[in-house]
Amino acid sequence: MSAILIADSGSTKCEWCLLENGKKKKIITPAISPYFVSPEETFSILENKLKPKLGKTSVTDVHFYGTGLRDQTNAKNMKQVLKKLLPGTSIEVQHDLMGAARALCGTTKGIACILGTGSNSCYFNGKKIEKNSPGLGYVLGDEGSGAYLGKKVIQYYLYKTFDEDLSARFEKRFNETHESILYNVYKMPLPNRYLASFAIFLAENRGHFMIENILEDGLNDFFFTHLYKYKESWTLPIHFIGSIAFGFRDVLKELCASYELELGRVLKTPMQGLVEYHQ
Repeated sequence: MSAILIADSGSTKCEWCLLENGKKKKIITPAISPYFVSPEETFSILENKLKPKLGKTSVTDVHFYGTGLRDQTNAKNMKQVLKKLLPGTSIEVQHDLMGAARALCGTTKGIACILGTGSNSCYFNGKKIEKNSPGLGYVLGDEGSGAYLGKKVIQYYLYKTFDEDLSARFEKRFNETHESILYNVYKMPLPNRYLASFAIFLAENRGHFMIENILEDGLNDFFFTHLYKYKESWTLPIHFIGSIAFGFRDVLKELCASYELELGRVLKTPMQGLVEYHQ
């Protein structure tokens, strides 16, 4: 009996699902971003953290989806690592946006959006990505993402835009200073993750008008900057994936209704949809 191994590698962890005899086994390994982890380190991580958990299972197919794999060199390196790890296995390596599109749309047409630590979107024709609004990363873009919304939280706090109540809640929740925030943003690695960590403050303080304004404005920026650029947005369902999308799906529903757009699936992670797609 053939076993299929599916991977979804994000910026914080890599989630694997082993499909064998109709059963699913979940495995978590550290994140494998080609921009931060070398091919040698990737092999070491997988040999120590993944392979022992596969046991004696004979894997026939691997479908690996991850960040940074739109770059052909990164994708080629990842494929070589997997071939070395699991020789004789059929291996497919795709970028995370393709993973999101397949998980959300299956084999039908639609707009697929990622709203997690970062953000991205595309028009998927049921087989391939036909259009992609360019992702400019957390410094220039990532509208509607955790990093984008977290940046707004920090700005509201440091500029003293928050009222006394919200400022007090922020200080109690994070124990940060003006200096520590700037140090983490400008001096420490992975500032996008650091910025995104402040988005939790929005989820914990729903109902306050300033919180709702940040959410509505931040997600509306994503709609206006990206979804408006696809003419297909007006005739096809718009699907979302990611922690931000799932956590604030009520705001997405309201925005879609106000713009007369059709809201499709909203998933927290791609794995559920990818399992359906590859089964």
